[in-house]
Amino acid sequence: MALGAPAAVVLHRTVLATNLTEPIALDFAVDGRVVFAEHHGAVKIWNPGTGITTSVAALDVFTGPEDGILGLALDPGFATNGWIFLYHSTPGVLENRVSRFTLDHGAIDPGSQRILLRIPTRLPKPNHSGGCLGFDGAGNLYASTGDYTYADKSEGFAPLDRRPGHELNDSERTAANTADFRGKILRIHPEPDGTYTVPAGNLFKPGTPKTLPEIYVMGCRNPFRFTVDPATGWLYWGDVGPDATGPNSTRGPAGFDEFNVARTAGNFGWPYFSADNRPYLAHDFDSKVSGEPFDPLHPVNDSPNNTGVRELPPARPAFLWYPPGPSSRWPEVGSGARSAMAGPVYHFDPNLRSIRKLPREFDGAVFLFEWERGWIKAAWLDESGSLARLESVTCPETAKFKRPICMKLGPDGALYLIEWGSNWSGNHDAAVVRLEGIP
Repeated sequence: MALGAPAAVVLHRTVLATNLTEPIALDFAVDGRVVFAEHHGAVKIWNPGTGITTSVAALDVFTGPEDGILGLALDPGFATNGWIFLYHSTPGVLENRVSRFTLDHGAIDPGSQRILLRIPTRLPKPNHSGGCLGFDGAGNLYASTGDYTYADKSEGFAPLDRRPGHELNDSERTAANTADFRGKILRIHPEPDGTYTVPAGNLFKPGTPKTLPEIYVMGCRNPFRFTVDPATGWLYWGDVGPDATGPNSTRGPAGFDEFNVARTAGNFGWPYFSADNRPYLAHDFDSKVSGEPFDPLHPVNDSPNNTGVRELPPARPAFLWYPPGPSSRWPEVGSGARSAMAGPVYHFDPNLRSIRKLPREFDGAVFLFEWERGWIKAAWLDESGSLARLESVTCPETAKFKRPICMKLGPDGALYLIEWGSNWSGNHDAAVVRLEGIP
């Protein structure tokens, strides 16, 4: 049942920084400085006092189709320790890394790098890289990883090709593999010496055979942007889905992008399920014969490419999903190409003295945004985790956001957004912008 079409909430859009080259991720210092990264290796800081943007690093990264710098998060103690965490690639190495660097005297020292996580790519053309970073209120660091699986032989359905020589077309080897970092959202606790420990409450207890204790969420395709609600600890993310324009009785559902929430660690189903746990069917890519649909209560990974456990945790459904075409359930999400991304959760603070803070009407909302379709929505969930309300966010200064790719709440209670620009690449209109309440 559709949620209807409530009146749009209007915010004011102010451009803060321009003349940027593929800006991709941002975070905040407590003094209001915006620290952001560009895809090709630059790290920059926008100063709210002067309005000036300065460069603090130019890292050497490999920028394949979906690699480079992908994520950035400041340590909770950044004001005193200067630690910046980056999700990034490295030339000549088939892996993405989660590394800690130190900002000292206005520059990032490359020699300060401490590598915490290494996520193998193993692909000549990396895709579905994920790459978001973020901290929760307990100082745990989350990192999202894509399934690094080619979908070109799957006709828009789940890539379940188990044939020898087709391993890169089988997402069971990554997203459904409990012994692989890929297709996951990982949760670790960084330690001062550059190592990490594993917090309690992840999906698998340390020492469980054929599992990785760093896994918090599994069963993801490309969870490119997520957020952790500091008040509840709930994790929200958008998962970019496959391309089938409609369902097929012998293959499975249409391609859906998803928005998910994890209140506790769990399995969110890919590549066996999509949307509200709509199952794919096992498929023989030689004979073109399909088997039975997968069971969301008892998913089983029988792929020869699986190095983890066979019997997986039950699959959890998304709270919002939409296909390439119009959505009958949520028509307000539009139609066309899709790239679902999740932004912050807003908690109205009556004691915050800021003329820019978002109005009380947004209290409790998680901000969802779309890289392809250019919209931002405020969503409210009910006690069961189902979507209860969805409202559009508009600005009088623009009819459509220019491929929003990262969004955070500032210490002033305003939304800060990176707009990638109008095109896939070569943009001249990329910007860091602020969305604020209108008195």
